[in-house]
Amino acid sequence: MTLDSDSVAPPRIAVAPDGVRAYLGDAIIEAGGVLADLVGADALIWADPGDAEGLKRALEINPDLKWVQLPFAGVDKLLDALDENRVWTSAKGAYGDPVAEHALGLALGGLRQISHFSRLTEWTRPAGRSLFGARVTILGAGGLTDSLVRLLQPFGCHVSVLRRQSLPYDGADFTGTLDDLSQVLPTTDVLFLNLALTPDTIGVIDGHRLAELPEHAWIINVARGPHIVTSDLVEALKNNQIGGAALDVTDPEPLPGDHPLWTMDNCIITPHSANTPEMSVATFSKRVIENVRRFASGEPLLGVVDLEVGY
Repeated sequence: MTLDSDSVAPPRIAVAPDGVRAYLGDAIIEAGGVLADLVGADALIWADPGDAEGLKRALEINPDLKWVQLPFAGVDKLLDALDENRVWTSAKGAYGDPVAEHALGLALGGLRQISHFSRLTEWTRPAGRSLFGARVTILGAGGLTDSLVRLLQPFGCHVSVLRRQSLPYDGADFTGTLDDLSQVLPTTDVLFLNLALTPDTIGVIDGHRLAELPEHAWIINVARGPHIVTSDLVEALKNNQIGGAALDVTDPEPLPGDHPLWTMDNCIITPHSANTPEMSVATFSKRVIENVRRFASGEPLLGVVDLEVGY
């Protein structure tokens, strides 16, 4: 989507809420914009990924905002505030490299049984599988998958990418839709969940899908916890129905301290840390700089949200 520039004057960009990601003011100035108060601003960089009510109040203060930049790739927690009166952009694609790096680390840790071995107190027999030549299935085809497919190239994996539409995907040996899950899951060694959370993808991995996976398969979820039916996953892990699960996101999140997933040595859990706040300073600043520059020159913005599909 292209925004027409009404003036040659630098765009006035606000950052809100106050005190959240304050470094974004420097990014706006570096891009040639003017850091402005919310009242009278042309656009808004919204820095809180979960405060939909606060975002609604910001829109009430300045209903004439032409563009709003959101801080995360996923916008599910802010959807109630989004409208068709302005352009919305998310950070989809901005965090691809660090999150893909984390996903790859989780996959290697799982396949190599590192979680299991790290809990032992005595020497035991070796175990584990190699990622080299593995059959990998990735759900979702955004910027995260772009980064992950690039990182997987040295391993010579057979890669299947399932997305909303069955379109060609560079680097994939097979491309399909979620309707093809039953075709690819039975031969999948590692299943990566990289997709956006929408009504169609909530619970996409349930007991039925878990039963379709081989006994050695690992699931890696760096997207959203509700993609997996947690109770079904607990049963599958308890019964060694699959090799294991590595979760950077959970449902519920945070995961309660007494949840059974914590005690399973075929489950790796990290606290939604695939992209840390420290990492995001450089990556999100880069996205803001580029989009402010594009906004000022009337060029298409990166990461435009499709309100119909919800991401």
